[in-house]
Amino acid sequence: MLSDTYSVEQPTRTEIDALAGPALLEFGTGWCGHCRATEAPLAAALAQHRELAHLRVEDGPGRALGRAFRVKLWPTLIFLNDGQEVARLVRPLDSAEIARAFALIAA
Repeated sequence: MLSDTYSVEQPTRTEIDALAGPALLEFGTGWCGHCRATEAPLAAALAQHRELAHLRVEDGPGRALGRAFRVKLWPTLIFLNDGQEVARLVRPLDSAEIARAFALIAA
């Protein structure tokens, strides 16, 4: 089960770009209804990819990382490989859709 906690401390875009291997960057907030609706399908898909880095970052006005990735709606899931965006899902509700995005970055 995912925690409803999103990290207030944010990595910089440079740190994200320098990530090695596959990773999931998730933007949202703990109080967002859309974010909560995505938790179950995301948890189901993540269960198959426990080895991947998963960064849950709180987004909102004045949050530089969200702006750097042009995040407009929550949750936004950005699938990365070696710091490069491979896929993006906005407000996904289908674990199969999330699993397909994971397949693009998982080894």
